[in-house]
Amino acid sequence: MRVLAAMSGGVDSAVAAARAVEAGHDVVGVHLALSRMPGTLRTGSRGCCTIEDSRDAWRACDVLGIPYYVWDFSERFKEDVVQDFIDEYAAGRTPNPCMRCNERIKFAALLEKAIALGFDAVCTGHYAKVITDAEGNPELHRAADWAKDQSYVLGVLTHEQLKHSMFPLAETPSKAEVRAEAERRGLSVANKPDSHDICFIPDGDTAGWLAEKIEMTTGDIVDESGAKVGEHPGANAFTVGQRRGLKLGTPAADGKPRFVLEIRPKENKVVVGPEALLAIDEIRGIKVSWAGLPIAEVGTGAEFDCYAQVRAHGDPVPATARMERTGAEGEDSDAGSGDGGAGTGGHGNLVVTLTEPLRGVAPGQTVVLYQGSRVLGQATIDAARSLQRTAL
Repeated sequence: MRVLAAMSGGVDSAVAAARAVEAGHDVVGVHLALSRMPGTLRTGSRGCCTIEDSRDAWRACDVLGIPYYVWDFSERFKEDVVQDFIDEYAAGRTPNPCMRCNERIKFAALLEKAIALGFDAVCTGHYAKVITDAEGNPELHRAADWAKDQSYVLGVLTHEQLKHSMFPLAETPSKAEVRAEAERRGLSVANKPDSHDICFIPDGDTAGWLAEKIEMTTGDIVDESGAKVGEHPGANAFTVGQRRGLKLGTPAADGKPRFVLEIRPKENKVVVGPEALLAIDEIRGIKVSWAGLPIAEVGTGAEFDCYAQVRAHGDPVPATARMERTGAEGEDSDAGSGDGGAGTGGHGNLVVTLTEPLRGVAPGQTVVLYQGSRVLGQATIDAARSLQRTAL
């Protein structure tokens, strides 16, 4: 096949490209220039868009003997990932920029351009697996090394995108083996440290970065009963589950720490309460998509057993889920959009009931559903409900 290898400048993408070459594919390397912000280009940046990353990607391609290009996707990245991140925080939600980048850049913009240029697949260094069923349909599964598994951030991929996705590290038992292989192949990135989230915030100070992008207004911090217990410099700087930085003037009656339970941007209020009230029992999701063909229960609205995961490295918990129809057949809607929306029996929201409560679930995060190792699909969390708190 003709394969476009996405080269981040790290060890994983370099070894993935090497394996694609070794498998006999016609491979071309491309590095995505995603940012023009000066802070992300300097040495010591925590992200993956530095000048050094571009050079490391070029060196890897040189060792592998494959062509190398740099594609400038910075404007689309700014609009689809960075601005989305700002808008979500301004609305009181907690977004996952890596999900948006995979959805809109690496497996939308990049894949679209690759196919237009005659490539059959895009190869990346993600730890995940694509398995083809008996009818030839692709399914997304966890990688062999669950500790490094990245299937969560790939949960946004659709049936068509999975057809053109290649993950050569799928069966690799550990990151140590990848580094050892890079060393054997003479790749200079063998011992290069992993990049950190979030790539466009080079110093890791998310609150400080947001303060320059969103107008912050002082407001009240209230407890679960609505009583004022403090003031905040701007509600958008907080996230559900946060404990530090509250600076409450009124201590809790039991003397125990309080946590952020809810952000109310329209009222400019932050709601705090005891840790127990962070336990979430029900999640309602919008912008639903299915990783491969949806299972039969999706189309009928029937309840199905699954595991729900709400963080990239979080533990999956037992749950039941169902699609709740919200629009007439054929109506245009964000929910159920994309290739995966076909066969859902109409657009709708995803309702996930957790058998074991999850803590600190925030609107804007992504819930990804699994059955065994298979990724079923994902949704953006619109609301999370605590039965304890509802009973107050």
